[in-house]
Amino acid sequence: MTLFGDKQPALTKARKRDMPDGLWLKCPACNEMIFGEEQEKALRVCPMCGHHFPMSREERLAMLADEGTFEEWDAELYSVDFLGFVGAASYQSKLEENRRKTGEVDAVTCGRARLNRRAIALGIMDFNFLGASMGSVVGEKITRLIERGTAEKLPVVLICASGGARMYEGMMSLMQMAKTSGALARHTEAALPYIPVLTHPTTAGVMASFATLGDVILAEPGALIGFAGARVIKETIQQDLPPGFQRPDFLLRHGLLDQIVQRRELKMRLAHLLDSFCGPLAASEPPALLA
Repeated sequence: MTLFGDKQPALTKARKRDMPDGLWLKCPACNEMIFGEEQEKALRVCPMCGHHFPMSREERLAMLADEGTFEEWDAELYSVDFLGFVGAASYQSKLEENRRKTGEVDAVTCGRARLNRRAIALGIMDFNFLGASMGSVVGEKITRLIERGTAEKLPVVLICASGGARMYEGMMSLMQMAKTSGALARHTEAALPYIPVLTHPTTAGVMASFATLGDVILAEPGALIGFAGARVIKETIQQDLPPGFQRPDFLLRHGLLDQIVQRRELKMRLAHLLDSFCGPLAASEPPALLA
């Protein structure tokens, strides 16, 4: 016998309100919920703990280049499956998928811009496109960026991010390490500065070539920076790795990096460094003379 008869109270679930994607984000470092619009205004940096979220190449371009000054170079270059790669998924299908996802043709954008009025050759790698892996086209665009910077007597600034060489292109991808390094050697011979900015993650073949050949090497806080993975290194040397291995604070203490720079300070830090290398621009100098 029941106290209230046979009829059971109906249990209803509160209807979950529809919430647009990206309205709130959870910081992976401090687990705080961040309003998406607030994070955008903070240059994709957590206002609670300073964790640096990934940025799109458009956001990085807007952050570094003076408004309306970017002129893209070699936009028509794109990767093709010249080896006929056979695997779980074809290289061509991967390229098409990443082009749809990002709206870009490959993993790097290069061109001329002005940074605090100074003309520079600027490259931005995008990890969202196939892990910013360095294939023959990525290597060619970066080489052309450096060579054109040399020819036009421009300093080169390169925002680095990569999972390494593009395995779908075999030996051709590895050749880009030597090609980009050779272009940088000629740039140095011309007494022109090159400043790479290492973002999360910068690894493998990119790390072992142009990412660490700068006159001054900068890094964003918290970025993973290294050649091989920590597990591979540990198994190879049969030793435990020190805390913070392959992170900017550790690498700065051991001399691989020159400075760790917060994102909100990056443009002015680059401007000051370029002033040190090239001399300050005259306040009255006409814009036509800066290009």
